[in-house]
Amino acid sequence: MSNKERLFCTFNNEPVDRIPVGFWFHFLQSKDFNAAVDHPALVEKNIEGHRRYIDACHPDFVKIMSDGFFNYPIGKREEYLSVSDLKKIRVVEADHPWIIAQAELVRSVTSMQTDTAYFYNVFSPVGSLLGVLGAENFFVFLKQDPAAVSEALHTIAKGLVVLTKQVRECGADGVYFSVSNPDAKTISTETYVTCIAPSEIFYLREAEKLSENNILHICGYDGKRNVLSVYREYPAKAINWAVNVENVGLAEGKKLFGGKAVIGGFANTPGSLIHVGSKEEISAYVWDIMQEAGKTGVIIGADCTVPDDIAFERLNWVRQAVADLSV
Repeated sequence: MSNKERLFCTFNNEPVDRIPVGFWFHFLQSKDFNAAVDHPALVEKNIEGHRRYIDACHPDFVKIMSDGFFNYPIGKREEYLSVSDLKKIRVVEADHPWIIAQAELVRSVTSMQTDTAYFYNVFSPVGSLLGVLGAENFFVFLKQDPAAVSEALHTIAKGLVVLTKQVRECGADGVYFSVSNPDAKTISTETYVTCIAPSEIFYLREAEKLSENNILHICGYDGKRNVLSVYREYPAKAINWAVNVENVGLAEGKKLFGGKAVIGGFANTPGSLIHVGSKEEISAYVWDIMQEAGKTGVIIGADCTVPDDIAFERLNWVRQAVADLSV
């Protein structure tokens, strides 16, 4: 089977010759995660990082990292002194530099390896708003006027749809949409469902019109847990969550998400098995995953981005183990 055939059959819970494997990691330092529009050299660094990885691993599919473009372009924190300032947020147009640069990034990466599915990383609206406002201001605004925050998130979601249209035209097969409850102690599940989730569901429904093959990532960044059931009805073809943070295995999660395809298995933290384990240990763990989750509708990967200093041979060990165990 070709890479695309294998992956999309897996998305549809159809039999495959072997389980697909996919990992991803950052190509820029965190200080540059929002700096690429003003520093085009960072885009080239990101592109070359993808090239080195693809040449070394020939992955079953590629999650294109949006390093350099993390936050939706809504200005600076000091521009939002009160909740009423959220009305300044606008839907970006297709000719905005933030859109154009990402489209060119996607065009460059998708040309590197044919017959491979590519998914562009898109962060949820709340991720961008938090990134610009800061947690303290965001929580104050949310408490003062949840409707205003919800409206701002919806505006950002519309702009993300514009981005998604452009990256689809440049070769992306779908998106990898990252969501999470950034602080479950402050934002209750009820508040999340009523104020934040609608913008995420709107975005995914619009993205689904552009491609039926989209991945939902429920991020367990920094060990933060989510209420996974909140995302059970989110429209996406495959689900990736932090198995090792949530303590919800692939088989259990597949049931929770109504039988949708699932991605994961390995912890992604520095010092974890994928980062430092032996070839024999990694192969044994692959076997454990396959025994637990089966071979249909399953993609082996990690909870989130793996350490950026990981040796490429380790990722190839996983795919080789899958191939050996699929005979």
